[in-house]
Amino acid sequence: MTTEKEFVELMKKQDRIRNIAIAAHIDHGKTTFSDNLLYGAGMLSEEEAGKACKLDFHEDEASRGITIDSASVSMIHEVKGEKYLINLIDTPGHVDFGGDVTRAMRAVDGCIVLCCAVEGIMPQTETVLRQALRELVKPVLFINKVDRLIKEVKLTPEEMQKKFVSIIEHINELIHSIAPEEYKEKWKVSVSEGSVAFGSAFHNWALSFPYMKKKGITFKDIIEAYQGSEEEVAEKIRNLAKKAPLHEVVLEMTIQHHPDPVTAQKYRIKKIWHGDENSKIGKDLVNCDPKGEPVFVPTKIVVDKHAGEVACGRLFSGTLRQGDEVYMNLAKRKVRIQQVSVYKGAQRIVVDEASAGNIIGVVGLKDVFAGETVSKNEMEPFEAMKHLFDPVVTKSIEATKAADLPKLIEVLKQVAKEDPSIKVEINEQTGESLISGMGELHLEIIENRIKTEKGLDVKTSPPIIVYRETCTKEGKVVEGRSPNKHNSFYMKVAPLEDDVYQAIKSGEIPEMRVKKKNPEIAKKFSKLGWDGDSIRNIKDIYKGNLFLDETRGEVHIGEVIEMVLDAFEMVMDQGPLAREPCEKLKVSLVDIRLHEDAIHRGPAQVYPAVREGIKESMRSAGPTLLEPIQIHLIEVPSKFLGTITKLVGSKRGQMIEVHQDENTATIKAKIPVAEMLGWSNDLRSATEGRGVSSLVDQLFERVPASMQDEVIRKIRERKGLSENQ
Repeated sequence: MTTEKEFVELMKKQDRIRNIAIAAHIDHGKTTFSDNLLYGAGMLSEEEAGKACKLDFHEDEASRGITIDSASVSMIHEVKGEKYLINLIDTPGHVDFGGDVTRAMRAVDGCIVLCCAVEGIMPQTETVLRQALRELVKPVLFINKVDRLIKEVKLTPEEMQKKFVSIIEHINELIHSIAPEEYKEKWKVSVSEGSVAFGSAFHNWALSFPYMKKKGITFKDIIEAYQGSEEEVAEKIRNLAKKAPLHEVVLEMTIQHHPDPVTAQKYRIKKIWHGDENSKIGKDLVNCDPKGEPVFVPTKIVVDKHAGEVACGRLFSGTLRQGDEVYMNLAKRKVRIQQVSVYKGAQRIVVDEASAGNIIGVVGLKDVFAGETVSKNEMEPFEAMKHLFDPVVTKSIEATKAADLPKLIEVLKQVAKEDPSIKVEINEQTGESLISGMGELHLEIIENRIKTEKGLDVKTSPPIIVYRETCTKEGKVVEGRSPNKHNSFYMKVAPLEDDVYQAIKSGEIPEMRVKKKNPEIAKKFSKLGWDGDSIRNIKDIYKGNLFLDETRGEVHIGEVIEMVLDAFEMVMDQGPLAREPCEKLKVSLVDIRLHEDAIHRGPAQVYPAVREGIKESMRSAGPTLLEPIQIHLIEVPSKFLGTITKLVGSKRGQMIEVHQDENTATIKAKIPVAEMLGWSNDLRSATEGRGVSSLVDQLFERVPASMQDEVIRKIRERKGLSENQ
């Protein structure tokens, strides 16, 4: 067993650290795979490996048999006589919990993409790969469940190789299409170089090309191991697992192909942090300097019964010790660290100090949330973590007993921290609270946890769909006047260009307030054909919208611009049609008249004027409502194809693609989320429980004109808004 002293020693040797995540489609065997790695590090017995699901800490994960939260663990492995510290994060595969994958990718430098040998690359495999490459996390591939190819599909060694080649080519095509230019070729996975391994996590064995050469094992040997009576097969598989243990093969691959934190931060920092790389803190970050200023980014908040909130995340530079005073850049306050720890499975080991390049737990960051930037002094925070999909389904939630209202508010704040892809809005006056998530299952799980783990009885409303507001043409320039009539703001709203909107949504253009000249942003916009003057006018990029300051020579603009941007963001959060969020808008401040005296142009004057100007201009710009649409991949036995066509049609859906072979039909369909409530039950009953559907993409499209007024009326009624508010 490894001692705590060894852990602490290795944490200081940066070239011996590997921070990795495991990511895959649901049910492709990630948690079983992680168990094997824990067994290799001496944390599980041989009997438990592959069956214990040790990283599924929550009861609902064990009962549903799926991983919902990402779980962290640090372990020591020896390769070629050298000891390495591997910090591993196991992530969920179900698309409703994709937010957890995004956050895990911020903390790691490499990921093992796990893929089932029989099913091949699935939609969620593509999604997790996209999330990894967006954060510049280097992938390697593990093809799992090879035993199924031999036992169920009964492939010959040649057919098996052919199957592997098609999976590898598919992954490489994805890497080529998603990765940034300089990594398209460099990061492709290759059998001969050893960045591809295959095996069976359930039977605890794995192989890679270099390992097969070293040990003299062939494809025939593997197929041979599964031939014979039950006892013989069990014995042969045990021998195979001893000869080629999964943990040894996979971790050799990781140590060889995944970068250490120092190497990774040289190219990752400029992607995830937009401060000045030549500043002192910039150099500390790029060099992952343990002697530099400490910078810590929490990626997950875990509530520990004894210690309270533990912020797990990556220490990008410097060293953190118990008792250090640190500054939380987004919360804008100082706090003192009470405890620094590392994870050994579900156990937390408290250490005296932790240095740059490690994944650690920190206690004492009061009310922290995932994505905060914690440093010694105030600094440019890290880029916000962009989730691929926004929450689109909302439920109102209330405590069954009125006396439990304060407890409910506490619990909801905690839930929002533990799972930041859940959006929580709390109205403390009315006692009504809203929770928004990725889908029905997501909200069902959260509701369940509140009842079982937090011990609070709650009731929820039927699901509500979150719409978006936008405009279809350029609006008029509208004057917004302040209540005291001394200030005027002339606002204009127009639709945002498609290419700019896509670049913001894909994370290529970061969402931020642009305070000074920003060469990175200028470069991105000029590439999209913007001229220098227009680029200089950009002041705020917010939730898929853009704010431009087109005023000239106004002396006091600097004193009010932050308030103008606050008001712009308020309208983008609640548009004029139905107080739903806005997107794809370009809002310009065209002209401005301000009172000489600063006392007459405070927030109480600026906010209402700017808000009114934007809303009025929007009303003249062909305002329209967008509804969330999900693209699903539906797999059913061929005989149910007709039934599925009917089912999709009954839900205002469209079939995009249909592939059919003798036994299975795969359908890609586009369905409005408003019609998807109860979808999983409908699909089950239409296909005798044999249909599976997974989310591929999510987009917003205009609500059919014939339905728009009715939808707006219902939303306004639900929110208690009068007709002309």
